[in-house]
Amino acid sequence: MIHIAATIKGERDLPPFTRVFDYGTGDEEIFFSSAAMIHEKLLCRMKINVNEALIIYCAYLAKAIRAGKKDSTLQEEGTKILSADNVMIGVPETLRAITFEARIDSLHARKIKFNKPIPSGKYALTS
Repeated sequence: MIHIAATIKGERDLPPFTRVFDYGTGDEEIFFSSAAMIHEKLLCRMKINVNEALIIYCAYLAKAIRAGKKDSTLQEEGTKILSADNVMIGVPETLRAITFEARIDSLHARKIKFNKPIPSGKYALTS
């Protein structure tokens, strides 16, 4: 069972929003298959959007929590998962801070926060 509520704070002038990822035991295969397809896109040097980035983070959290990793390790490794080169323009700014409330299997609920999980890239407008 995977239940992750991700509260996202993006641009300062917009209110935070929440996405819930809730997969029962039978649905986990669909979730991890989706994450694998997104990883394939990354391997082909395709850029991913906000929702795909959130799935990547949630799949990482589910696997890492099951592996028994500490919250501090999750926060440290979480900022190294994606770079500005992996995502579409605007994604780093949309995902400035993400707070995950995760309940995986019968383990106790955990609250993990990623601050600036994707470093902003250097965008240049050209004519």
